[in-house]
Amino acid sequence: MKKYYLINCENFILGRMSTKIAFLLQGKDKPQYAPNKVGDCFVIVTNTDRLNVSGRKKSDKMYHSFSGYPGGITSRKLEDVLERDSRKIVWESVYGMFPKNKLRDPMMKKMLIFKDDKHGVQNAEIEEIKAQKA
Repeated sequence: MKKYYLINCENFILGRMSTKIAFLLQGKDKPQYAPNKVGDCFVIVTNTDRLNVSGRKKSDKMYHSFSGYPGGITSRKLEDVLERDSRKIVWESVYGMFPKNKLRDPMMKKMLIFKDDKHGVQNAEIEEIKAQKA
């Protein structure tokens, strides 16, 4: 049976949440972990519109994309990307934490990202992950 983990973005800071998601999706929490196999669980991420970051990252952190043409670089602040599509921030953060090999894309397909509380997973065993207080 597939195991689902539910993570609410309201309770986590972006970086700590991303490391937790990458850890679960790789299967490193299981005793049968193997680096050449994809983990057997799914992660549901909700409330990305209420994403938390530490410090002044909302105004200072920049996302760059380059088209390959001269003058083809576009830069956006984190708060602008949040307004446009907050799911992209979580996706890119977790994507960067996976090993850079052929298993990266299959692991990313096991992460479901939603802007609000409503997710379409039904009739499944869902375990909610809580943030640890520091």
